[in-house]
Amino acid sequence: MPTTDTVIRFGTHAGRAERLSIVLPIGIIVAVAILCVLVAVLGSARRADQVAVDAEQRLLSRALANHSQRVLRELETVVLSEAAYRKIRLDFDADWVKVYADQRLQSWFDHDLVFVVDPSDRLLYASLGGRGSDPSWFNSVRPDLAPMLDVLRKNGGLDADGKASLDPAQGPSTPKQHYRLAAFQTFLNRPAIVAAAAITGEGEAPADVATRAPIIVSVKWFDADALTEMATLLQLRGLHMLEEQAPASDERIFELSDWRGRTIARLAWAPAQPGAEILGGIIPFVAIAFAGLALLASLLFRHMRRTSATIAAGETRLRHLALHDPLCGLPNRVFFGERLEQTIEKVRDGGPPAAVFYIDLDHFKDVNDTLGHPIGDELIRSVTQRLTSALRDDDLVARIGGDEFGVITSSGRDPGTLQVIANRLIAALCTPYTISDKTIVIGASVGIALIDKNISDSADVMRHADMALYRAKNEGRNRACIYDIDMDTDLLKRKLVENDLRLAIQRDELQIAYQPIVNNSAERVVGVEALCRWIHPTRGEIQPSEFIPIAENSGLIVPLGEWVLRRACLDGKAWPEITVAVNVSPLQFRRAEFVDVVERILAETGFDPTRLELEVTESTLLGNVDTAELAMFRLKALGVQLALDDFGTGYSSLLYLRRFPFDKLKIDRSFVLSIERAADAAAIVHAVVSLGRGLGMKVTAEGVETAEQHLFLRAAGVHTMQGFRFGRPGAAAEISARLAQPSAFRIAEGPASPGMALAG
Repeated sequence: MPTTDTVIRFGTHAGRAERLSIVLPIGIIVAVAILCVLVAVLGSARRADQVAVDAEQRLLSRALANHSQRVLRELETVVLSEAAYRKIRLDFDADWVKVYADQRLQSWFDHDLVFVVDPSDRLLYASLGGRGSDPSWFNSVRPDLAPMLDVLRKNGGLDADGKASLDPAQGPSTPKQHYRLAAFQTFLNRPAIVAAAAITGEGEAPADVATRAPIIVSVKWFDADALTEMATLLQLRGLHMLEEQAPASDERIFELSDWRGRTIARLAWAPAQPGAEILGGIIPFVAIAFAGLALLASLLFRHMRRTSATIAAGETRLRHLALHDPLCGLPNRVFFGERLEQTIEKVRDGGPPAAVFYIDLDHFKDVNDTLGHPIGDELIRSVTQRLTSALRDDDLVARIGGDEFGVITSSGRDPGTLQVIANRLIAALCTPYTISDKTIVIGASVGIALIDKNISDSADVMRHADMALYRAKNEGRNRACIYDIDMDTDLLKRKLVENDLRLAIQRDELQIAYQPIVNNSAERVVGVEALCRWIHPTRGEIQPSEFIPIAENSGLIVPLGEWVLRRACLDGKAWPEITVAVNVSPLQFRRAEFVDVVERILAETGFDPTRLELEVTESTLLGNVDTAELAMFRLKALGVQLALDDFGTGYSSLLYLRRFPFDKLKIDRSFVLSIERAADAAAIVHAVVSLGRGLGMKVTAEGVETAEQHLFLRAAGVHTMQGFRFGRPGAAAEISARLAQPSAFRIAEGPASPGMALAG
């Protein structure tokens, strides 16, 4: 005996079969009726579309003819004048042709080439784009002009159909109006409108025109701009010129012929489709009818599809969150690692070589520390936009750390191309940012590692890129370096120097050399500048140019700077009448506790703050204006003096001089060394001195070596000077001896040798 559920299911199936037996015939009838309507509508739409195409072809043909006639009318504005007859026909004046014919045609009407030929078709004048051209150049265009010149002289122009008129009597009765023509033709292998007109007088006989009248010819390229103007006027969608490619499936072709009937270009456009628009208005109603028939079946699967889509969307979102950075939306380190492995496999399988760019933002931590993390987050998003805009769509850009980005690209295979790409990225990232009304300037260093068949795995690629990035930072930042095998040795050497420098700071093994700063007459020492020196126990003297960049990149510049400041204050207590200048690195100055460190060292050493002069460079202030200003005013409150070092070699913004409380400007040694051979360097020195005096600041010149430099700077009004002429950097005892017996020092007469100059 069947159960209730079985009966219910059987009844359901039976009812469904009954409903289908009723609905199915009706559905078939409705579908056939709709199909007949569609066939009729499609036929009507096709005919309407063809009528529209024919109409647009006629419009285009008429517009092309009008375009050539307009060029002729523009030429006639020059030719149909008594001045043209006098200056071209009677007494040829090339200057008049250039100003009143050539330049007017090119500037007013955008004509491209202008020629004037005499009755023997010899060139009297030629111009290309408003620039005069060698008359011999006319020989290369003579084959393009000769047929039209022949028609113009023999037949007087073209007939109403645009063909060469064989009977001059068919044209206007007066030669002044008759010997004009304009037509499309190929000119220098490009489609162009060539207009020509004979310079004729009133009542002149045709024979005289043919044998005596010069002809002015103007050429206007028929290019994309002309097509765009024509398409806008005629409302032709997508009008363009075909080269060798085939037209799109929905485009129509118009063959543009010259006056001899030869095809010179093919024009294509997407014609209007009124029939398709009508069909588009009917299709929704037909679709509704079919949708009604399909609605019942679709309801059965709707819930299933919705559930499946929800699950798929959830999985997609989870995977996206796992592989992308939530802040900027870029792929993260995991995604980058997967793609890098895939790229390595493709290269091993014979694919093209690729490369990894390891990008590190310079001074990003300073932005977070000084302006806050919200500004830092917005800066990361701006960096993301610039990186993605500067690279191809198939390049992968990922954020692999706080201020570190990675790029996988196959755009370049040789070091030159990779360097160009990296320089483009650096330029994009170093352009100032404006975020929350604050101008932020950061830098970027790039390490590049090649991916070829010899690479072992992704870890090696990233290690190579990291070493190249380390080299880029050590060489001054804002640059890119490509990994080479020597970097392994170089990295090891730098690590050894870094470790030895850390120990040297801890063990107080560094030294300070002091360079005298004298007044402008060099009669008195008014200050000294503290310069760090390092005598390594096994390697000997290590130049500051080698260990200072390592200290900056490793963070050792902060304890090193504190050590130099403390040592200079202790030594300077022995010289109560002079100032002691100490250089401050940007990384050291930007630390929030820098002013507190200076105040603590002054208190510990008992050094007079008014005799301490801190030298900062312009790069210290970039992107750090508000924080730098606060720190400077706190230092001024302590009595410390501030000097802007290397003025003129950076941004040299007057905003810095007006906003920050500097006491002194220091002219960079590069200008001083050039004043004897470069007038602009001398002018810059005068300008800096005038600027400093106008702002109430003293001016110091660095790198003075010769008597001529000394005399020039003294005459220019420089307050103080330093350089080998007034004494080389020496130990504290040497400064004490010189201050005790000033008369014992003799100024060096003559320039220092190059090797000696580098020692300071």
